Amino acid sequence: MLMTDEQMKYPIGKFAPPASYTSEDMRGWIDDIATLPGKLRHAITGLNYQELDTPYRTGGWTLRQVIHHLADSHMNSITRFKLALTENNPVIKPYEEADWALLPDYRLPVESSLKMLEGIHIHFVALFESFTENEWARTFVHPASGDIVSLKKGLALYAWHSNHHLAHVTETVKKFMVRS
Repeated sequence: MLMTDEQMKYPIGKFAPPASYTSEDMRGWIDDIATLPGKLRHAITGLNYQELDTPYRTGGWTLRQVIHHLADSHMNSITRFKLALTENNPVIKPYEEADWALLPDYRLPVESSLKMLEGIHIHFVALFESFTENEWARTFVHPASGDIVSLKKGLALYAWHSNHHLAHVTETVKKFMVRS
């Protein structure tokens, strides 16, 4: 059954911070990060330029914008993680995601962003797999909310973010198959 536009806003549900951070959960989140670039590339195999310009829901971003957003978001995220590893509870810099999605580079073919994601995620996994418990407990401050975010919570959030946008793509691709 295909999802409605309303369901497509949060196809896997909204992010909910975990109550605990088990080693199994964390390994699963690291695997989600590790496998996103390949899953995303596989999901769009065979799509043409026009299909990539299909919004995942009415008023939502196009698949192309989602892919470029993932690269930009995760580029910002790895910077946030590295700041938290090298500074004491740094205040990170937010950015206007919706405005970035309107910039000219979001009209480029998606290959450059897929390559960026592949590289960023290789670095992410190398960092995650090296973390000590003390490093996982390091934090940064998000100035918009004032939240203090541990790197454990950041891992859970970006694993969710990966799966959230992957679902936007895969659910939209299912609609193409129904039309065929």
